Formats: sequence, structure tokens, C-alpha cells
Amino acid sequence: MSIKLLLADDQALVRGALAALLDLESDLDVVAEVGRGDEVVAAALEHSPDVALLDVEMPGLDGIAAAAALREQVPSCRVLIVTTFGRPGYLRRAIDAGAYGFVVKDTPARQLADAVRRVHLGLRVVDPTLATETLTDGVSPLTAREQQVLRAAAAGGTAARLAAQLHLSEGTVRNHLSAAIGKTGTTTRAEAVRVAQDRGWL
Repeated sequence: MSIKLLLADDQALVRGALAALLDLESDLDVVAEVGRGDEVVAAALEHSPDVALLDVEMPGLDGIAAAAALREQVPSCRVLIVTTFGRPGYLRRAIDAGAYGFVVKDTPARQLADAVRRVHLGLRVVDPTLATETLTDGVSPLTAREQQVLRAAAAGGTAARLAAQLHLSEGTVRNHLSAAIGKTGTTTRAEAVRVAQDRGWL
């Protein structure tokens, strides 16, 4: 009985390469491929995969949000995050969202196939280097509201515009930005956004 796989990656070339590599394994069968995070649940409902391999950064819905949606709507499908972005904060958020595994894309094909099998069995598979980094600095010090304000700030705009967008007072937005700047050890909101993104906190 082969393990049915769903691949989600916005880069067609990467998706095709992953599918080709995994299809070489006699017990693995790629049954669906999507290029957007918001197509994951529909594809899983249609094809009933055992394991979904999700990239983190995708249009429509990121892989972590897609993992949470799968856990809720297709609980029989286990998630393995396969990403270029091995950021400690991503790992923490992915596990919290219900992912069973987290590996980087340069993982050798044989190890990736093994990771799929282990996740299918309900075992956790985590890139060891990333696991170590996550233990040291993977926990985000930002509150949910500070993360929300920083995400909005990433797109630019004045404090007044952010306040209108988030339905908060201008003073509250400034306070959250100030707190986020302090917690990221930076001096401007642009730097705070960059540091938070680099660490996978946003």
C-alpha cells in the first residue's frame, strides 16, 4: 500500500523536482500538486493524501496557516514542512500548527523520503540544526498584537494609516511598534520588521 502525497510549493520547478524524486520510491505516490497555500485543503479533500509536503512561503495562504487548516479539516493528513527558509520561529509556529515534521529543501532525496515515511507513522521529524537554533532563539517575544502591527507595518504607511487599517488608535499603534522595536533590539520599525521576518516571528 503506497503512501499518498500532496505537494504544495509555489515554484513549479521545485514542485516538479520533488514529485519526480519522491515518485522514484516504490512506496510513495504523489497524487496532487498545488502552487498556492489556499488550494491545499481543497486538494486534500479531493485526493485524500496521507502526507502533505508544504512550503512555508506561498501565495494565498502560507504553509503554516495551511497546516493548521489541514489539521482542522483533513485531520487524517499529516503535514511535513519542506522549505528553503529554515528559520527557528517558523519551526516553532509549524509545530504549534500541527505539523509533524520540518526539513529544509536541500535535504538529500533519500532522507526526505524517509522523513515522509516517519511522518506518515506519526513520528516527529525535525532538521537537527534548526531544532538546536529553535531551542536557543525560536520563541517569539512579540505578542499577537505586536506581530499584527509589524505585519501591517511591513507594507509601509504612516502610523495613522496603520491605525485606520487595524481599527486601533494611533497611540496604541505607536506603543506596539515601540515595544516591537525594543524586543527585536532595533532602532526603527523597518529594522524591527526585518529582524522579526528573519527569525520567522511574522
